[in-house]
Order: sequence, then C-alpha cells, then structure tokens
Amino acid sequence: QLQLVESGGGLVQAGDSLGLSCSASGRPGSNYVMGWFRQAPGKEREFVARIDQYGSTTNYADSVKGRFTISRDNAKNTMYLQMTSLKPEDTADYFCVGSGRTYIYTTSSPSDWDFWGQGTQVTVSS
Repeated sequence: QLQLVESGGGLVQAGDSLGLSCSASGRPGSNYVMGWFRQAPGKEREFVARIDQYGSTTNYADSVKGRFTISRDNAKNTMYLQMTSLKPEDTADYFCVGSGRTYIYTTSSPSDWDFWGQGTQVTVSS
C-alpha cells in the first residue's frame, strides 16, 4: 500500500502563493503516477494536476493552468504543488493521489486513482 500525507495548507490572501507537499511511504513513490485533486465545500472532487513517474510529463486543469506547478522529487519520495496568483475560488481541501496505472491511462477521473491522502485545507480570502 502507498501512504500519502499532505502538508502546507493554510490561509492566504488573494494573489498570494502557497506550496503544498505530499510525502509518500510504504512503497517507492517513483512507481506511481501522482497528482492532486481538490474539493470545495458542497462541490465534487475536481482534478487539479498530474505528473508521470519520472517527473517529465505533466497535465493541468484549465482552471489552474499557468498558475500552479506540479513537480516531484523521487529521491525524497515527495511531490509538490506550487500555487501562485491564488484566487478565492481555489479555496478547497487539496488531496494528494497516486495511481498504479500508466500515465496515459490515469485521467482526471477520481476513479482512476488508487491511493488518496487525507487532504490539507487551503483557504484564499478576498
């Protein structure tokens, strides 16, 4: 089993930047495609970004493209999400996710992702 633990959430103002981290344990994180989802109060879980096992290919939701950057350090078994130009609509619980599928078969659907962290809260005030 792959265990995922997020950190770095908090309260920021609109326009600020914030970085999230996801620490993987139990198995080498490098075996897995990794990503981030988020869920705002009263809304469904939403895909944010994903990254392949090597850190060379990434994909973003249109709502965060150009503002968020996903990256990973396999030597540290850690994945990151750097968020800039934050907006109030970015307020949500952010979840680190992992998938044992190959990258092209790991889509933006929550059902494609096998492992989920507990989430970290991000609140952006206007």
